[in-house]
Amino acid sequence: MAEAMSPIALFLQADIVVKSVMVGLILASIWTWAIIIGHAFRLRRLARENARFEREFWKAQDIDAFHEAEGRKDIPSAKVFAAGIAEWRRSTAGKTLDREGTRSRLSVAMHAAVGQEVDRLADRLNILATIGSVAPFVGLFGTVWGIMRSFNDIAGANNTSLAIVAPGIAEALFATAIGLFAAIPAVIAYNRMTHGINRMEARLTRFADGFHGTLSRELEHEA
Repeated sequence: MAEAMSPIALFLQADIVVKSVMVGLILASIWTWAIIIGHAFRLRRLARENARFEREFWKAQDIDAFHEAEGRKDIPSAKVFAAGIAEWRRSTAGKTLDREGTRSRLSVAMHAAVGQEVDRLADRLNILATIGSVAPFVGLFGTVWGIMRSFNDIAGANNTSLAIVAPGIAEALFATAIGLFAAIPAVIAYNRMTHGINRMEARLTRFADGFHGTLSRELEHEA
């Protein structure tokens, strides 16, 4: 009896519909953990590199030299910095200088870069949200289907003893357990990673505003 109630036995005893539900949920769980692990390492690495980039930037004496050395790195702070430099060079290249227009364009360019980087960081997090919200219902569908099949077996056997009912009910409930196993980490990870991305967005915005202030002061010295 104990062997018949093991997870492997419950899977093997299930019919094709419940098995399909279980396999789908297991694959969703594997996908969830792949996204969680990949994004966790990525966010941690980018947070360290952003912090180092910003420390080096605020210590730099020559912005142009710093841009040549660090401005092409594939990290969010460098992308925001590069967007500001590119707009600065375009706006100050003409014979006449529109200071207010330049300030406005610098702000738009850098905040657009912030938004682009946040969108890039949030890529595939919607998959976690989808799995977190859908997986329990998919598991519940497998449970309902399995219980219906158990009732048919009970009716066919004309016997309501626990030995007849238990295996079918157990394999049906196992589908719900797998659904929760896929959904719970997805929901927790989605909330934590969304919080981490929001913090990074706030930090990038502060960096963009600080750099905007530096360039705005520089405009006062332009002829």
